[in-house]
Amino acid sequence: MEDKISGCSNQEWLDATYEKLLVKMKAECTRVGTNIPYTTDEDGRYRDITETPWGRSPDGGTHVGFWTNGFWPGMLWQMYEATGDEEYRKTAVGVEERLDVLLRSAETVDHDVGFLFLLSSVANYRKTGDMEARRRGLLGASLLSSRYNLDGRFIRAWPDHMAKMAERFGGGDIRGWMIIDCMMNIPLLYWASEETKDPRFRKIAVNHAKTAQQYVVRPDGSCNHIVAFDPDSGEYLDNPGGQGYKQGSSWSRGQSWAVYGFALSYRHTGDLSFLNTAKQCAHYCISNMAVSDWLPLVDYRQPAKPLKYDSTAAMCTACGLLEIASHVDENEARFYTEAAYRILRACDEKFANWDPEQDAITTGGTFFYHDPDGTNTEVPIIYGDYFFIEAILRLKGKALFEW
Repeated sequence: MEDKISGCSNQEWLDATYEKLLVKMKAECTRVGTNIPYTTDEDGRYRDITETPWGRSPDGGTHVGFWTNGFWPGMLWQMYEATGDEEYRKTAVGVEERLDVLLRSAETVDHDVGFLFLLSSVANYRKTGDMEARRRGLLGASLLSSRYNLDGRFIRAWPDHMAKMAERFGGGDIRGWMIIDCMMNIPLLYWASEETKDPRFRKIAVNHAKTAQQYVVRPDGSCNHIVAFDPDSGEYLDNPGGQGYKQGSSWSRGQSWAVYGFALSYRHTGDLSFLNTAKQCAHYCISNMAVSDWLPLVDYRQPAKPLKYDSTAAMCTACGLLEIASHVDENEARFYTEAAYRILRACDEKFANWDPEQDAITTGGTFFYHDPDGTNTEVPIIYGDYFFIEAILRLKGKALFEW
């Protein structure tokens, strides 16, 4: 395809973007080091997570347990795979060692332990064979599996101390809540099962994915964010609104978790129903982005005004489309790959910042729709960069599989 705006082919755009990525990430790695970034400050620079509101613990102290803290080492491992530059490896290991403290108490992590340790410890082990990294990954998998509700056949999302935060979603007994995000965490269980030959991890992951198919994904391919069950009986109760516009709407990053998450479950299990669900959710995303210049709204069912985007949803969706493309025939693969290119190029044009003197590649990330002070609306967010880098390296044939 030749882009009508820029006048260059996908391959030309990809090659040029990769060269800019090499410069930008080298500068960031040197500057950021083993600090753990989330978003940039007013000067366009990252601060360590412990110096931000997202690094505050319930008791008022600092901690490194925020769910996004695996994405920086994940980016570093991707760049190490692509370049062989030892600085990336050493820095990634340094961040992983900081995260180790989270494995000392089950109360310090929630279902996002997959995001934390797939992209740090498991990536390290897959690339280097480091046995200490393997230990961390397996401990993380054990913590994740401990959140499994036997009657409801789902993994509980959030711990008790997050009940106050959940009030903005309608409140209720969060002991019985599952959320679509966990589809991206259960690959930690697939990996643990493959690594140990212990089927219990895989069975938990499959059961959770089947429950998500039934209660999270709607017939049109849109998704709920949250589903509430009775924590004792496992009975379905409700689907609170979550981080999108309202109950029954379609939060775009949740959609991206579904596209990529179900495709990954297919990769790990061979269950064709998971691939079909990934396609169903992908087609919903594609049809919505095709009418919005390939840019994702924060919620695909949000009001026309104010216009709010979330570039992080776009980046993750693109990776999910590329994952689907790797499992289908050539004609289908071309369709999904072309859609991924359109998304990536549109976001590059609107949101990218390639200045190596500033941190973050992509702006335009929105954490949730109802942001009271605007500090989490259309800003650089670290996982947007992770998925952008993964997508670029996938297309270049240089990516490390981290899921």
